[in-house]
Amino acid sequence: QVQLVESGGGLVQAGGSLRLSCAASGRTFNKYNIAWFRQAPGKEREFVGGISWSGITYYTESVKGRFTISRDNGKNTIYLQMNSLKPEDTAVYYCATAGMIYSRSSDPKNFDYWGQGTQVTVSS
Repeated sequence: QVQLVESGGGLVQAGGSLRLSCAASGRTFNKYNIAWFRQAPGKEREFVGGISWSGITYYTESVKGRFTISRDNGKNTIYLQMNSLKPEDTAVYYCATAGMIYSRSSDPKNFDYWGQGTQVTVSS
């Protein structure tokens, strides 16, 4: 059974930083693709960034240069470092995992396991 647990969300002022964590059990991260998605109230879930099974990171344009994804294989944990946060980054953030054939996918339909989400609120 695969389980993903996000943590690290909270309230931060614009320009601040947060680091989200996604801890996995039941699946070895370095053999799968992992991505972060977010969903704001009244909006569809959108791709934020991901790290492929080979370690390549990729991001949506709006977070490039501000967000960084990293992986600690020993802890089976993925991190999302978010800097220079903006009010429009406010959302529930989810991590999700996909099989190797979906390398660098940003389509939520290709991700088969999801965490419960963690709230990020950026005040102006």
